Amino acid sequence: MRILTIESTCDETAAAVVDDELRVLGSVVASQDALHQRFRGVVPEIAARAHVERMLPVIDEAMRRASTVWDDIDAVAVAVTPGLAGSLVVGLVAAKTLCLALDKPLVAVNHLHAHIYACRIARGADIFPCVGLIVSGGHSSLYHCRGPTEFELLGQTIDDAAGEAFDKVAAMLGLPYPGGPALAGAAATGDASRFHLPRPLLGDPSRLDFSFSGLKTAVRYALAGVGKIDFAELDLDPRLVADIAAGFQTAIVDCLVGKSMLAIDRAGLARLCVGGGVAANDHFRSRLESACAAGGVELIIAPRELCTDNAVMGAIAFEHIKVGAVAPLDLDITPGLVRGGPSA
Repeated sequence: MRILTIESTCDETAAAVVDDELRVLGSVVASQDALHQRFRGVVPEIAARAHVERMLPVIDEAMRRASTVWDDIDAVAVAVTPGLAGSLVVGLVAAKTLCLALDKPLVAVNHLHAHIYACRIARGADIFPCVGLIVSGGHSSLYHCRGPTEFELLGQTIDDAAGEAFDKVAAMLGLPYPGGPALAGAAATGDASRFHLPRPLLGDPSRLDFSFSGLKTAVRYALAGVGKIDFAELDLDPRLVADIAAGFQTAIVDCLVGKSMLAIDRAGLARLCVGGGVAANDHFRSRLESACAAGGVELIIAPRELCTDNAVMGAIAFEHIKVGAVAPLDLDITPGLVRGGPSA
């Protein structure tokens, strides 16, 4: 059995062909980073228009790489939640059109659940039950994953997501977009102890939520004090940039690791699965590996190529097909807030 999966929740247009043994036969991701760089964040209207232009070529290329013809496709899966409304609509319309023309079933995918399923694909074996952590530009969420179709939300960000905070602090520091990799690069030579930045909610064991807005504000005050400021006018010393970046990155990672280990204890499990763009961060991966090793927790982190948005993780659709959960053609999107727009 083969399915075509489509991903267009934010600013990557992606398609993949995967079989029921979770072998990736063909995968294509078209990034929009260059379109959004001057805004230092994703502009929803630009993202949606780019999806319109790229969707059919990306699907065609994925099919070509998979050496697959349409008669070989048994179903079409598409991410319908959460995400930017305009972006989601483009993917859903493409999927519906293909299903109608080919008389194939449609499968709805939850983008966040799919990020955890990327760990299942990479491991090549069952990962459930587990605690799932998704850390991306729009989401920082913890789930009790009892099975591939049974996710219970344990906690999430109450304001900025981790990836959003990375992008906005990188913009303050004059680093290029996307901010996560740029900030991590600057942090590599920095002194994380120079600035004492807060770890919001980390000291509250009763909550599994995250909050990074205050941490972002603390960086702003460390850089420029109180009052209005145009960060583009600041002449920042490279050492200051490196030290702020290192301190900020360490504070974010402290919060993510601390709450993840608390969630493990709360759920009574010994397996943590992690996905999302921030999971590609080397410092985060290293700290999480150490914490899990010390706590006797099995850690499964999606490989870097499956951390950022992609269509391969849409293979979670096979789990829905197994239980007969196909979608009607009047299916609608359920937009969720994908943060990370122009920096403020």
